[in-house]
Amino acid sequence: MMFSPAQIKDACDCLDALRGKGLRLVTAESCTGGLVSALLTEVPGSSDVLERGYVTYSDASKTEMLGVPADVINRHGAVSAAVAVAMAEGALLRSHANLAVSVTGIAGPSGGTPQKPVGLVYMATATNSGAASAHRFTFPDQGRASIRLAALSEALRLIREAI
Repeated sequence: MMFSPAQIKDACDCLDALRGKGLRLVTAESCTGGLVSALLTEVPGSSDVLERGYVTYSDASKTEMLGVPADVINRHGAVSAAVAVAMAEGALLRSHANLAVSVTGIAGPSGGTPQKPVGLVYMATATNSGAASAHRFTFPDQGRASIRLAALSEALRLIREAI
């Protein structure tokens, strides 16, 4: 995927803000499939800020790689605030980063329900010095790519806010 100049600028701004505070970032992505990490690594020198990224698309990978308790997934569903928080906290614990961002959602075209429609995305940020915070988004169902790109933009915004 080619990123737009505006997306690259957002990534540069995000990396500069992290760098300015001496922070390292870890990502834990599901529905975005690594887009957050991919965009950040489009910027030369991002390795001094991006510590690592996890793509945990399946429920099993969320549990195995990030330590998300299976009962949390069973109780709340993979697309939930509880799972987003557990993903961010698990990524942070399994890395050398100071800040984590996680993304889990339903990009479609299938998989949605009346309670959890296509376009529903939960994200969380977590830091070593504070509690994790979850955020709920409902993006318009204008296609899978549109939802994933909207989630990407919001993830960068949440990273900047968490700094």
